Amino acid sequence: MQFSFATLSLALITLSIASPVPTTSKEKAAAKAAAAAASSTTAASAATSTASTGTAAAAGDVLTSSDYNTIQISSGTAGSAETEANALFANIDMNNLAGVSAADLDIIKGTHDAAEDAEVNAFNPAIAAATGDEATALQNGKIKNKVLKLTAEVLGEQIKAAQGGDGSGVAKEQAKLANNIKLDTAAAGQASTSVSFAASIPA
Repeated sequence: MQFSFATLSLALITLSIASPVPTTSKEKAAAKAAAAAASSTTAASAATSTASTGTAAAAGDVLTSSDYNTIQISSGTAGSAETEANALFANIDMNNLAGVSAADLDIIKGTHDAAEDAEVNAFNPAIAAATGDEATALQNGKIKNKVLKLTAEVLGEQIKAAQGGDGSGVAKEQAKLANNIKLDTAAAGQASTSVSFAASIPA
């Protein structure tokens, strides 16, 4: 049986179309790389889209409920109140105050309230009843407590402002805080006495 040249050519073309094209390992790797690049581009575009909205990402709770006697910073010696107070809120993201959770804000406010109540109802009576070195140590403790109270106050106001509230009172509270930090620093190395005061944080 004889085949014409045209018939043979048609058969070869048909066979070529029907046969699968072999894929080499290099081609597979190139395809995977292209898919990964496309995925990265999509993720980057999504991130850019989210950032462009101007909405801060909400942070999870980073503070833990406690009580005044556990978190008080008045015992020991004077001079480090600023560092000790800031350490209590070290987990707060200062670059994303708008994202601070309501629960953490309650703890910050509760810290301020507990320290203020301790000042009025525990430190003031104790200082009034003391004399000499004891009174001085209690006064130093009171100043450290005021640094704690005002650190919480300033942070709370900064968070409220970042979340759309009125931040007009921040500067005034910062000035009070700076003054008490200065008093604490001036008494550095002196004994500082705490007082026992029952208060839950938050209440």
